[in-house]
Amino acid sequence: MQETNEEIKGIFREFSDEDILSIDKLPQAGSERQYYRIHTAGKPYIATKGLNIKENDTFIYFSQHFAQKKLATARVLFVSAKRDIYIQEDLGNTSLLDKLESKGFSDETYQLYRTTLKQLALLQVKGHQQLDYSRCLTNTSFGKQAIMADLLYFKYYFLDALRRPYDKQKLIDDFEALSNYLSHTEYSYFMFRDFQSRNIMVKDDNSVHFIDYQGGMQGAPQYDVASLLWQAKANLPDEWKQSLLEEYMTAFEYTVESKIDRDIFRSQYNGYVLIRLLQVLGAYGFRGLFERKAHFLTSIPLALENLKWFINHQSVGIAVPEFKKVLDICISDEVINEFTPVKATPDTPLVVSINSFSFKKGIPKDESENGGGFVFDMRGILNPGRYEPYKKLSGLDKPVKDFLEQQTEMPVFLNSMYSIIDISVTDYIKRNFESLQVNFGCTGGQHRSVYAAEALARHLRNKFNAKVRLNHLNRENWVK
Repeated sequence: MQETNEEIKGIFREFSDEDILSIDKLPQAGSERQYYRIHTAGKPYIATKGLNIKENDTFIYFSQHFAQKKLATARVLFVSAKRDIYIQEDLGNTSLLDKLESKGFSDETYQLYRTTLKQLALLQVKGHQQLDYSRCLTNTSFGKQAIMADLLYFKYYFLDALRRPYDKQKLIDDFEALSNYLSHTEYSYFMFRDFQSRNIMVKDDNSVHFIDYQGGMQGAPQYDVASLLWQAKANLPDEWKQSLLEEYMTAFEYTVESKIDRDIFRSQYNGYVLIRLLQVLGAYGFRGLFERKAHFLTSIPLALENLKWFINHQSVGIAVPEFKKVLDICISDEVINEFTPVKATPDTPLVVSINSFSFKKGIPKDESENGGGFVFDMRGILNPGRYEPYKKLSGLDKPVKDFLEQQTEMPVFLNSMYSIIDISVTDYIKRNFESLQVNFGCTGGQHRSVYAAEALARHLRNKFNAKVRLNHLNRENWVK
């Protein structure tokens, strides 16, 4: 990390003579790209490092093109000679999803979605003009091949993991029919491809700006609207989805300066809603069922409920009987219950005691009537306390969290640990057990064990609504 910081400092000096006060590494998302916030005496900047030069070039080209059109996208300010690092404006830390989670389904949030869709229409139509699609990462257009890829992604990584019987050839035939129907769209403009609330940044003045559009291509505008309004994590009310779709169509008509056939537009929109819902299920299946990442597993029930509502209330305008049979399997109570974790209620007696401790002080004793529980040895994880910048910090401090998340095997450990603990918590809630103790030990009880204890507490509250008693037993001995 220190080597990268020095590299970023050198590149920043080529761009600006401002003094750098500090550089913070930001949490990594789903890609291999790494993000750093550069603090100066003036405004902050974001440095992005990515080894996929073609991906960098695509993002930089799109950004420069959109900037010329004055669209609501990130501004790339400087690119290194090797094109592996670029400096861009800092759009802050607050995404549209953050706003939704903090403000709820309020009028303020609705207006932010409304503003977002207006800016999306501008991006799709104005951004499409004079755009060189040969510089896209993949196909130059989102047509039959891309639609089939999304459907097969769902098949292989979610449907087949259910191990339910269906006619594979008939399903492929239905996939062909649906992809043919949707690929003959009436409109084709710039498609963001991953237009969801985490990729929409909200500034203090409530203006919205878009990030992470390097996967963009030419395609149907309805796909991006479907991606935003049907995002499982957002779980927007049905009346919002309907009214925001109408708002979008009005904005789209204004931008293209002509009326559209709204019935045809809605029919194709419904088809893309279905494609997007299935593509997301495929992604959750791959990350959750195959890579065993807890966050994605907990998102599967939300995605299935989304799919269930859609199937029960909407139509894609084409007969695909085997596909319909498969979808009915996916939204059955049996399958949804299979992925839905048991939830504690206010009357649930279970309390999970989570402790961080130092092995020098000994393993905490379980004073409950149950006894037992778990003890995890965190000493296999690289210790931040060995490095001077972190010695006087703890697992509660952001620099230590960033170190553990970005430079150690802590994420792998946590996912494995969650899988084990979840089995016991699920069973204990069902059987009305009163206590479970989980202990995390490391050398000093200050960094790794503290971080892991906090992570488990957050996980159990989010997934099970579990009552948690969290203690950092060696806190008074932390290095100050």
